[in-house]
Amino acid sequence: MSEIPMEKVQVMIDSVYRAESGRILATLIRLLGDFDLAEDAMQDAFAAALDRWPNDGVPENPRAWLVATGRFKAIDALRRRARFNAAQDKIAEQFATSSPESKGSDDECLEDDRLRLIFTCCHPALAPETRVALTLREVCGLRTEEIARAFLTTAPTLAQRIVRAKAKIRDARIPYRVPPPAELHGRLEAVMLVLYLIFNQGNNACLPCELPDLAAEAIALTRNLRLLLPSEPEIDGLLALMLLHHARRDARLTRDGDLILLDRQDRALWDRVAIEEGLGLVESALRNGLPSPYSIQAAIAAVHASAADANSTDWPQIVGLYDVLLLLDPSPVIALNRAVAVAMAQGPAAGLDLLDDQALSTPLATYSFFHSARGDLHRRLGQWSASAASYREALTCATNDADRRFLANRLAEIEHT
Repeated sequence: MSEIPMEKVQVMIDSVYRAESGRILATLIRLLGDFDLAEDAMQDAFAAALDRWPNDGVPENPRAWLVATGRFKAIDALRRRARFNAAQDKIAEQFATSSPESKGSDDECLEDDRLRLIFTCCHPALAPETRVALTLREVCGLRTEEIARAFLTTAPTLAQRIVRAKAKIRDARIPYRVPPPAELHGRLEAVMLVLYLIFNQGNNACLPCELPDLAAEAIALTRNLRLLLPSEPEIDGLLALMLLHHARRDARLTRDGDLILLDRQDRALWDRVAIEEGLGLVESALRNGLPSPYSIQAAIAAVHASAADANSTDWPQIVGLYDVLLLLDPSPVIALNRAVAVAMAQGPAAGLDLLDDQALSTPLATYSFFHSARGDLHRRLGQWSASAASYREALTCATNDADRRFLANRLAEIEHT
């Protein structure tokens, strides 16, 4: 067999790592029963691929090859340690004699592994912020540096958070499994919240383009969750919400990476297939279950998706949906979004009255979108000085370059009016 150029192999390995590392790790954790051992085994397997694939060729099923190689690397490592610790020898023999095969097809086993890992990473014994970081690292396969960039924190901070989480799983003997039916629904809320947060982070149009598509990953994981619980309306609502927002992704930025607001987006760029699926899921969620925050947010997105253009948007219906959402989730951000909808339905003065209420303005004092909303409503009323002041405040609170560019451009327009 002729050798494959190292550069080509490196590109292929990088591609496999991006696409499959989370799945490979999930299977290795099932086979080895330990996060750290599985991570080391996976890294050893990829190193072996870099050494052997140029001469041996890329295997027909790279994922299966990497899983098998990682498992054998872990057994070899444990046997080496057994020279100093007899207990390691017993563990190595246990792994060596156990069969890596499972009932069902490879794809079925793979998705079972992923679901097990999701529920482990989202266990209620772990802190909420830790669940997100651990899921991104272990399920989605992101590097610590990538997670840190996405969440605007430092890599050492994220690394320590993940280390503590894995220690908690080990010390508390948290089982690596999908919960039994009696526990499943009680655990569902924590898993859905993590998937929702991952999607929101990935749906942020201002994320660095070199990061993996977290939104698409969250959608795929939510689909897997729906296969596990096909009759759960809340999952339908969450998946609908993701699909309807993700459908607008290609219309949200200019070629230069600048934001395009919803009313200025080219709706021909919206993914109509995703929208149709999302609309069907919204209908299913609302028909088959009580309203949930996810299904109501999805219903709001459905109103936008169903409008032929911005002027056709049914803003009174959106205000009514926000009224329901506020009952389910009385948060300041939801109240802010409702105020913007009121401004669209009843005029900017009505929206400003809501935004000026201290119950809303105090908790959102450092929230950039609150100040930019006030700036826009003052602008629509021709109150240029107040509008400029709000945009300046929004600019000081902005957390990414795309938002800063948008706000700076708006401010320049106001100041030259």
